[in-house]
Amino acid sequence: MATIPSLKDNLVIENIRPQIEGGRFMLKREPGDSVTIQADIFRHSHEKYDAAIMYRHISKKKWEKVPMHFVDNDLWEGTFIVQNIGYYEYKVVAWTLEPKDVPTESPVMKLRVDPLYARIGTWYEMWPKSQGSDPSKSATWKDCEKQLDYIAEMGFDTVYLVPIHPIGITNRKGANNALHAKTDKKGKPLEPGCPYAVGNKHGGHFAVDPELGSMKDFEKFAKAARAKGLRLALDIALNCSPDHPYVKEHPEWFYHEPDGSIKFAENPPKKYEDIYPFDYYNENYKALWQEIENIILFWADKGIEIFRIDNPHTKPFPFWEWLISDVKEKRPELVFLAEAFTRPKMMHRLAKAGFDMSYTYFTWRSEKWEFEQYLKELTQSNAKEYMRGIFFPTTPDIFPKYLAYKGANAFKLRYFLAATLSSLTGLYNGYELCENIPSPIKEELQDSEKYQYKVHDWKTPGIKDFIRRVNEARLVHAALQEYDNLEFHYAANDQLMVYSKVLGEDRILCIANLDMDNTQEGLVELNMSKLGLEEDAFYFLKDVITDESFVWRGSKNFVRLEPSKAPGHLFILKKI
Repeated sequence: MATIPSLKDNLVIENIRPQIEGGRFMLKREPGDSVTIQADIFRHSHEKYDAAIMYRHISKKKWEKVPMHFVDNDLWEGTFIVQNIGYYEYKVVAWTLEPKDVPTESPVMKLRVDPLYARIGTWYEMWPKSQGSDPSKSATWKDCEKQLDYIAEMGFDTVYLVPIHPIGITNRKGANNALHAKTDKKGKPLEPGCPYAVGNKHGGHFAVDPELGSMKDFEKFAKAARAKGLRLALDIALNCSPDHPYVKEHPEWFYHEPDGSIKFAENPPKKYEDIYPFDYYNENYKALWQEIENIILFWADKGIEIFRIDNPHTKPFPFWEWLISDVKEKRPELVFLAEAFTRPKMMHRLAKAGFDMSYTYFTWRSEKWEFEQYLKELTQSNAKEYMRGIFFPTTPDIFPKYLAYKGANAFKLRYFLAATLSSLTGLYNGYELCENIPSPIKEELQDSEKYQYKVHDWKTPGIKDFIRRVNEARLVHAALQEYDNLEFHYAANDQLMVYSKVLGEDRILCIANLDMDNTQEGLVELNMSKLGLEEDAFYFLKDVITDESFVWRGSKNFVRLEPSKAPGHLFILKKI
């Protein structure tokens, strides 16, 4: 027989949104952001009632209260502002006004507030060993330090370092991913090997490659970067070479073949004979998990604020949920980027599990409909609540066919798109020089510096001035620093893509010519309400790339874009 419930108010609070899988995962915000919560609230009779949102930073005991207001059809809405990084708790409460009764409360939900640089970033990916002038040996941290002014002058705010640890000798890869590195008569390797094969007699994940210099040299480099206003990101490869100290100290941390030997890594169809992957569910897994957290905290103490995690989709979700949560409870200023070019649902799940940023499919999008469809998914669906996409035109592993043997026009276009469509963008060193010789067998550059010493001709003009102008616009205009304020407009010509970003009175309008070789022209039709303009308004447009100025009226206007002049218009739009 059912127990008769105690008397209490009959208010119902349901369908709270936004939510991620019913509250299983947290919303993400940055300091100063608003959090708008909607809920369906109703009761069985005609008594009047009211509602509010209660919220607090987890460091506070006292709850703050903001009112909710009735929208329509039992829908209520309220907004609160988050100011501090870390975790917040919030809940919806509702109560009958007369007669007064016990308030009804929703379950307590959590959200995470990340540093602003989780949403705003202009990255320069540096391959440290390639920053020198001698193609027969590695550059040093002193050479890298000399490059900092060069990077800062182009308008980048973050230097992203590929793995900087000692590299294994056993099964070391050679130039262009040759199965074996070249050696001298004594068997000493003449090639650096791939830095993702971490560890040798000089140490593992807590050490720096002696070819680059000492730990003190690195610390001096990190201090110099901070002095120039450059944030540091570090690539963490949770792999070991056969020479890593862990192999002898903790053989149980690895997968084993039937004969007892340790199994090398595979990411089908790729094979990595120089790498041993960790077994995250081994009999001593807790010690492994804790050691990985210690690696993160060690480098955080050395000045690293952002951690780009290599191949996170090959590690278990519970591990990431624990690691990121535990690290952020201790160091909430740290940020994690998921390097996962894999199945869409896997990428989304990693973001839900806690990663601040995610790699995306931007690199492989080329048609207007592809860009619009994909960007709407990222910035206008529920994904915007938990996933921040960073756009790289190329990476050490990815050099798309449409850039092969192309010149400045193509490289300008792809950076223009990356830097104006997302508030997070990155550029791989050498891109600014328009390096364009592809590998004949892989989707990457020929003579990749992943496997050999390389020298770049940093004096080549390339597209540096263009990059600087775009990056300056990103720095100055708050509208370009928002992630989910992207709106697309109409152009009948499929080679013209029109989009805007607006934040208050700061209005940016971009018109890109997706044809890298030919002039394109046609009418564009703007959604004036999305720009905060009346339908027949006059407005002034200033192109920050070409310095051209125009006065337009109304929604329909003509454009003509020549690739040799610029890949598109980057307009500052002002009311007249």
